[in-house]
Amino acid sequence: MTTGAEAPACGLYHEAAVYDGDEQFLAVVVPFLQGGLDAGEPTVVSLDDKRTDLVRSTIPGNANLSFVSGQYDRPANVLRSVDNLLAGFLSQGARQIRILGEVPHPGVGVPWDWWARYEATVNHAFAGFPLWALCPYDCRITSAAVLGDVAQTHPYLATPDGRHVINERYTDPAVFLAQPRSAHEDPLETSPPAIHLVDPTASAARRAVLGAASITRLTEAEVADLVIAVSETVTNAQCHGDPPTKLRVWSAPDRMVVTVTDQGTGPTDPFAGLLPAAKAPAGGLGMWMAHQLCNLVTFDHHADGFTVRLIAGAPHLPA
Repeated sequence: MTTGAEAPACGLYHEAAVYDGDEQFLAVVVPFLQGGLDAGEPTVVSLDDKRTDLVRSTIPGNANLSFVSGQYDRPANVLRSVDNLLAGFLSQGARQIRILGEVPHPGVGVPWDWWARYEATVNHAFAGFPLWALCPYDCRITSAAVLGDVAQTHPYLATPDGRHVINERYTDPAVFLAQPRSAHEDPLETSPPAIHLVDPTASAARRAVLGAASITRLTEAEVADLVIAVSETVTNAQCHGDPPTKLRVWSAPDRMVVTVTDQGTGPTDPFAGLLPAAKAPAGGLGMWMAHQLCNLVTFDHHADGFTVRLIAGAPHLPA
């Protein structure tokens, strides 16, 4: 346990802070940020507009303090961006880096499924970096289920009274990611799909998505991204899963839902999709690409096999 905001000795220090109100928020983040600035460490802030203004009004400008916005779009993109950010700071001679970032969840209108996987993956992806990452969660808008995942994915906890403690509920990332999770089924899936193909070729899958997109308001870029993601997912299922491969497509004005199901058990890599495969052959990065191209990607393990769900547009949030 540490009692101040001094940087940990080495390696990754991935910490969560649960707060209730602006006073508690500032009690946690100000010492964290000021400690980095006092030590001359690159310090990055990625918060919503309200809390960004709160921090700006409390901490004076400093060359080592960077504010970024819109960074938490898709988990695979964030992991890639943070990796590049850290590499850049280290190449400039940084010995310790701090990042304060709010991770999206249903309380701010974003599905949690793949962000839970993101929080677990951080512990693996950045284990070798001198990074202190603080993830604040407002308990007034964060559900108990999300906070339960937060407790399992952060080795350390920061408290408003200034303590930094070891989290006894922390779970190894591979173990956490292997836990069964409820399927994120979209309400569209309760009706018959607009398209249902068995063992389609990649080109047939691409044509199916293009055809079903005609009734939506999705942009050309959103449709093009989904077409690529579906093509890669179908190819992946046929190369690594067990036949048959089933493609289902649903369309609504604001979104498209595509599921790709095979009879296999799914990827053995717990970080599949969020990180590039360590030794991926040519064409072996399909799931990683899909996670960067869609607005939600989920994995479902079930009695009939394994399903990848890809959503373009506005993912449905359960009530």
